[in-house]
Amino acid sequence: MATSNSTAASTNEKQGAPDPDDARKPDSPTDIKKRSWKYVFTKTIREFSSDQCTDIAASLTYYFVLALFPALIAVFSLLGVIGQGQAAADAILGIVDEAAPGGASDVTRGPIEQFASSPAAGFALVSGLLVAIWSASGYVGAFSRGMNRIYEIEEGRPFWKLKPQQLLVTLIGIVLVAIAGVILVISGPVTEAIGSALGLGETVTTVWSIAKWPVLAFVIVLVVAVLYYATPNAKQPKFRWMSMGAFLAILVLAIATVGFGFYVANFSNYDKTYGSLAGVIIFLLWIWIANNALLFGAEFDAELERGRQLQAGIAAEETLQLPPRDTKRSDKAAAKEERDVTEGRQIRLQHGDDHADGGVERTTRPTRPNGPGADETRGR
Repeated sequence: MATSNSTAASTNEKQGAPDPDDARKPDSPTDIKKRSWKYVFTKTIREFSSDQCTDIAASLTYYFVLALFPALIAVFSLLGVIGQGQAAADAILGIVDEAAPGGASDVTRGPIEQFASSPAAGFALVSGLLVAIWSASGYVGAFSRGMNRIYEIEEGRPFWKLKPQQLLVTLIGIVLVAIAGVILVISGPVTEAIGSALGLGETVTTVWSIAKWPVLAFVIVLVVAVLYYATPNAKQPKFRWMSMGAFLAILVLAIATVGFGFYVANFSNYDKTYGSLAGVIIFLLWIWIANNALLFGAEFDAELERGRQLQAGIAAEETLQLPPRDTKRSDKAAAKEERDVTEGRQIRLQHGDDHADGGVERTTRPTRPNGPGADETRGR
């Protein structure tokens, strides 16, 4: 991992990086050569390890737990406005029960049911929603720091600019999750009523029961793509390139969830080891796995961009060449670091003479003569 000085220097160099949508880059995934694809996949795996993404995922798990319940409050506040809070809660819990490994669903069942049944209106709704969004933005902030490491860039956006962006991303994510909840709710009597109004009868119900899952998957991929696109301090290429890593992340998460669920059901001893906390531990491990999947998808996007740059003849083999969104914060940090280095050097030079002999201060003593006449000298 690079030091702060080298990272700052790299960030400054990137101010002259090519445009994210440079015309020399491949414009479509089909334009990327086979050799480049192989390079992208192998580099993704290596960078996932060298960037210590498993440690970042552990940090994100902590922030996710802190942000989860405020986010649920915000989502069910929005759903409650249209009177679909309880219906969405039942649908979400049904999916979590089927998808989540072991007793992970038990951790969220109580809070979700409580939030769904809590009435909110007027000022209480607005103020509660704002507080919830602010609290939930902590996860987005942590994700932003992880993305900066993946994209090999230092955070340069000042707080007054960075925090509103993180709040906006959080709000977009919450709205999209609320939309996903509505998609789950629109079934049965609702689709039948729509079908009757359109004169299509049960056809609407049949079509929607099939179509809602691809639509739901699209919304989830969109949430992840927004995270990938908006959180790092690197200017990104066209938004469509972000969806590839998001799709890969969801695919990896689905496979990992099935594997982890099979392990928990057949081989683990969490109940014996953790007792009543087994459900909490399983839930945390599942979230950690999910964050690893998200970071792997982000690494893939970053390395795909590197592959595009290399194929375009841009020197990106050592560092990704994407210009920073802002450098004010990193410039100030670099200036402070330079002042500290200068002051430290002055201290060293000022007191260097005191320790010139091997770096250890010594008290000099007269040496006794040896050789002829030594005894005579000692006797004086």
